Amino acid sequence: MIFRAVRDGRPYPEHNLTLKQWAEIPPRPLRLDQLITTKRELALDKLLAEDSTFYGDLFPHVVQWNGGLYLEDGLHRALRAALQGRNQIHARVLVLGGQAE
Repeated sequence: MIFRAVRDGRPYPEHNLTLKQWAEIPPRPLRLDQLITTKRELALDKLLAEDSTFYGDLFPHVVQWNGGLYLEDGLHRALRAALQGRNQIHARVLVLGGQAE
């Protein structure tokens, strides 16, 4: 199993962070098997694109909420890392309130 779980949608409340605010969060290493995806489907063309992060953040965005680490943005980058044999990625982690599991 690459990810801890695969979901369709975000279970946490809207945070309204801008890309600039995300960029202020320092990236940290995370194991792929700790992440819960928020998208069930991916686009093969994005997965195979060499310049998929050209206009976006180099680091995936993860929301920590209720004891889970939800991969909000960066599914294609995380999957590419797994296909390259890596078991972790560096991601920006936003910690939201909520009860621990």
